[in-house]
Amino acid sequence: MKQIRLGVIGTGLAFEKLHLPVIQELQDKFQIVALCDVDEFKAAEWGQKLGLAPDRVFTDLHRMLELPDIDAFDVIVPIEANCSVTREVAAAHKPIICEKPLGGSLEDAAALRDLARQAGVPIMIAENYRYNEEINLLRDLVRTLRVGDPVYFIQNETVDFPQLMSGPDSYAHREWRQHPRFEGGIFLDAGVHHMAALRHIFGAVRTLTAFGRRQQEDFGPFSVVQVNMVFHSGVMGHYSFFVQGSEVQRPLIGLRIIGTRGQIYLEDRDCGVINIFHKDGRHEMVNFRPRRGYYNEFLNFWKAAVGEEPLSVTPEMEFGDAKMVFDILRSAKAEGVPVDVDRTAEYTPQYQMV
Repeated sequence: MKQIRLGVIGTGLAFEKLHLPVIQELQDKFQIVALCDVDEFKAAEWGQKLGLAPDRVFTDLHRMLELPDIDAFDVIVPIEANCSVTREVAAAHKPIICEKPLGGSLEDAAALRDLARQAGVPIMIAENYRYNEEINLLRDLVRTLRVGDPVYFIQNETVDFPQLMSGPDSYAHREWRQHPRFEGGIFLDAGVHHMAALRHIFGAVRTLTAFGRRQQEDFGPFSVVQVNMVFHSGVMGHYSFFVQGSEVQRPLIGLRIIGTRGQIYLEDRDCGVINIFHKDGRHEMVNFRPRRGYYNEFLNFWKAAVGEEPLSVTPEMEFGDAKMVFDILRSAKAEGVPVDVDRTAEYTPQYQMV
């Protein structure tokens, strides 16, 4: 069984809390052999923790790329640097796993979408929501018509970003998230997860209209967005995302999918159970393991690297998720102007950039 020798670029909170635990869980498949971070102290600290020799720890990415014994790279950098750093790493002509979203603008996202084909390098996007057990279960429940034909959905997401900004161990505590140099701020950073999940469950989106309440804070242009969506499958739905507070009353609104013969309900991604309510009074509970997307994405990356299966989340697919966030922002800024999202139900590769 081949163990992939991994070079890590970026040793921030996402590396510590998300990527590293999974790499250690899959230690028979991955070994970190080098790392790079622009922060010399942080790079040295992590090099020592991982038992790496000083000559395997870098602040200069190009020196790290020269190492001949790295099999693949893990890119974990701030959103605005994702496209440029991944482009540089692709020059080493080795498989890459990089964080979402593809870039801080639609143009950067399009450039990274095309990079894999142009450079001839396999690139996987670490969109963990597309790998989460509950999202794949919901997709199967919808496609197998468990509650009849799906008709519409309601999804409500909330986060108290201002409160999280004060927590030193919070992702919101980071300067680049509080004062982002990329479009949309929190709505791109977190909202792209929500779009990935909805698109994974229901497929391509035909059109949307969005409204938002503007705010002055740097971390996002709106305190809330509300979006109506129509999918190519005929499913309609309403999505809302509030970033100035949390929903406190249980059960949460969560995600509710209404079909002709019942309803599917997911309270949140940590509840561990999907509830299915049938019109005839039956009630089913489908259990899942929360937050296994990180494990599943790395397992898919390993299997793809050794030739056992294709990559599940490609840059082209993730471009559609990011574009949808930009489409929502465009519609909201224009106070509800309708925006066409996917031209066809097959995720047409070339999207018009407006």
